[in-house]
Amino acid sequence: MSFSSLLREENKMTKFQDLGLKEDILKGLDDLGFEEAFPIQEAVIPVLLTGRDVVGQAHTGSGKTAAFSLSMLQEIQPKNGIQGLIMAPTRELAMQITDEIKKFGKHTGIRVATVYGGQGMGVQLDALDRGVEIVVATPGRLIDHLKRGSIELRDVSHIVLDEADTMLDMGFVDDISFILDLAPEDRVMSLFSATMPTEILRLSEEYLKNPKQFLLDADDLSGEGIDQSYLVIKDRDKFKYLIDFIKPTKGQAIVFCSTKYRTRDVAKFLHQEKFDAVAIEGDMSQHRREQSMGKFRSGKADILVATDVASRGIDVPRVELVINYDVPNQEMAYFHRIGRTARAGAKGKAVTFVSYSSVGDWNIIKRQIKVPIKDLNEEMGIEIAIPDPLKRQMPSRRYGGQSRSNYSRGGRSGGYGRSGGRRDSRDDRGGRRRYNDRGGNRNHYGGRSRW
Repeated sequence: MSFSSLLREENKMTKFQDLGLKEDILKGLDDLGFEEAFPIQEAVIPVLLTGRDVVGQAHTGSGKTAAFSLSMLQEIQPKNGIQGLIMAPTRELAMQITDEIKKFGKHTGIRVATVYGGQGMGVQLDALDRGVEIVVATPGRLIDHLKRGSIELRDVSHIVLDEADTMLDMGFVDDISFILDLAPEDRVMSLFSATMPTEILRLSEEYLKNPKQFLLDADDLSGEGIDQSYLVIKDRDKFKYLIDFIKPTKGQAIVFCSTKYRTRDVAKFLHQEKFDAVAIEGDMSQHRREQSMGKFRSGKADILVATDVASRGIDVPRVELVINYDVPNQEMAYFHRIGRTARAGAKGKAVTFVSYSSVGDWNIIKRQIKVPIKDLNEEMGIEIAIPDPLKRQMPSRRYGGQSRSNYSRGGRSGGYGRSGGRRDSRDDRGGRRRYNDRGGNRNHYGGRSRW
């Protein structure tokens, strides 16, 4: 049993009013129906309020947004310029954080602006001109504002790096260093990450002062509270089984695909089958992405089909089912995907479709899962037709923390296409063109874009 589960079971959770938060913040929490703090909030908020830096390792959905934002709202003064800065890897996560802070700070008079690539600079400039105290930003667009002088960091007293490992994966470490070098040294800083690779630890050592470290809910990376299962099938049979799993679902569902091409195909198929589905992938305009997310969050769409760009930017309590239409290419991506269900202690279900060529990758992920996981082939009486030599071995090669099967994932529309040297997948983070939060063609160093 996890630390958080034990606390819940014994009804020993600390109430927010016991953490020393201001009355106007408590009023906002009361409006949301929040009375008791999650373990990460109970641990982190008092430390940040003393002015000490924090490094927190916690899985998605553990409540870390409230942990860093409530302590920030406590210390920031209205109408005193930009005092709080939060950096996030994707526009979806940045927008989600902004929405949460606005709810928590509803009665404080503190204003928040979000800056990210893909949205017109004019919209963001207007918001900044009206005066804000907290900025939530993706690193690339933040640098654009810093260089044009529309954002200054001289009064910033609180800085947060959220999902630091994802920012590392997306190549933002240099950008983060550039930004932090411009910020005042006298500040309270926190860094949150689901994993702690060496470069993240180096970053914390360089920019955080004597941080208190919290390893909270690490065992929940196994997916405790989520009914996990998998099905080994032929790639061409996935459409059929997708319908079989979605039909009985009463709540909302998210279908994660490996590439933007696959995402489009699955969304089109669901529309043809008369399901209310929306899609989100890297090549969509920001307006269309916001439309899709708006429909899904409001409940007007029952199904969201997405690439991994959405795996850390969705907090929808009604998500009952997550389907991994394709096996993710990183172990941690699996846990971030399934973490979209079972939010805030609720129950959820996650099903992974394993094509024959992905068995090796799936076996690597499965070894990291610490709770029972169902083999649906046995339960449903579906035979696996993998040739015996392939079934026995299915070797995997590992490159830089990612697992790569020796066998093709099915070409351009069928997965990652990694057999041979040419990479077919040009999705939101991989291939030649990486996910760009800047919305432009130049990088901040003045040369050709590396995106």
